[in-house]
Amino acid sequence: MKPSHAIPGSDDILRQPLANQVVFLGRGNDQSPSVVISGYLPGGSILDPADRSGLGVYLSMALMRGTKKHSFQQIYDQLESAGASLGFSSGIHSFGFSGRALAEDLPMLLGLLVEILRFPDFPQTHLDQIRDQLLTSLSIRAQDTEEMADIAFDQALFNNHPYGRDDLGSVESISAITQADLIAHHQRCFKPQGLTLAIVGGVDPARAADLVQQHFSDWSPDTAAAQRSPEFPKTTPAASPIRKHIEIAEKSQLNLVIGSTGPERKSAEFLPAVLGNCILGEFGMMGRIGNVVRDENGLAYYAGSELTSLQLGGSWTVSAGINPENFEKTTDLIHAEISRFSSQPVEAEELSDVKAYFQGRMPLQLESNAGIAGQLLTIERYDLGLDYLRNYRDQIEKVTREEILAAASAYLKPDALVTASAGTLEPAA
Repeated sequence: MKPSHAIPGSDDILRQPLANQVVFLGRGNDQSPSVVISGYLPGGSILDPADRSGLGVYLSMALMRGTKKHSFQQIYDQLESAGASLGFSSGIHSFGFSGRALAEDLPMLLGLLVEILRFPDFPQTHLDQIRDQLLTSLSIRAQDTEEMADIAFDQALFNNHPYGRDDLGSVESISAITQADLIAHHQRCFKPQGLTLAIVGGVDPARAADLVQQHFSDWSPDTAAAQRSPEFPKTTPAASPIRKHIEIAEKSQLNLVIGSTGPERKSAEFLPAVLGNCILGEFGMMGRIGNVVRDENGLAYYAGSELTSLQLGGSWTVSAGINPENFEKTTDLIHAEISRFSSQPVEAEELSDVKAYFQGRMPLQLESNAGIAGQLLTIERYDLGLDYLRNYRDQIEKVTREEILAAASAYLKPDALVTASAGTLEPAA
């Protein structure tokens, strides 16, 4: 079971597809007495009906409220008695799950996992509690300038594309969701094909694979399952500048997001964009953006950039939290820095520093069972190959200044940026 290499690779990662199209990934760690389970299955907010936005999040929160065999209390008593944990989540493209337990309790954890995935009960009393929690979250979020600026940006950039949807939904959509909606959505989305499960820790991968086979093999695939995963278009950039503001009264801070679309995860431009983004607004004290906007001009409480890359594309953004009276000045500075970044190569020293940073942090991300499990899921989701992590340093080293400039100029177009904000704008003088 002892890994033959510090970095996971094809010789010590076990990948085993089941007949029903469940995919198991495993790696042993004989220094750990515990195991981590992590995985996903197709679904998520991208499949929420237009009038039921937030349905995926609602469903993920309802899964552990009881099954056909066990009540809410019995589920938590079983986990607590073993010192184990299990939880579910909803993303844009998938439903996720994760848990941990002592290695000896892995059969229990797998049994509970498959039971919840297949046979949730959705008791109405608990659904009412979840609805109240979601409505409270929406009310709190409506006063959060940072979150609302992000929502405004996605809506302005992606427009009618599914990436522009609000994952958490609205007061109207959450209030409209019924028990029947949750049952139907579960039946539509929760099928074995496409389910990917990683187990990492103190269990031999072959033993873990046998346990997965025992617990999941009798879950029959749905021959019509492809119907639940319609084809969606790739994201497209804005053709001209767009501005969108959400007014939130009596706020001393205004949050600002400026950017455009970004490369999809499997694009050849992904790694150059990742390194470029680090230079632009992450490295050190938030890169060039932090230096210009915050340090040199004192216009922001924070300022930096972020790259989000998914299956259909993504976004490349610069964000800042500012005094409302600095809105125009900050916007001009960010536009100027984006223009420079997308028209001139980064400095050789900048690139060298960022490469060292990325090459150095990868081993740190693999220090825990959970970190390794997360990397295995990413490898599977994007078909990166089992030796992706071992090739990572070389792939980072190969990125050139010219490739970063090409990626930046392809996406960060100064004359067609989306600008979104939330808070209280100062009245015009």
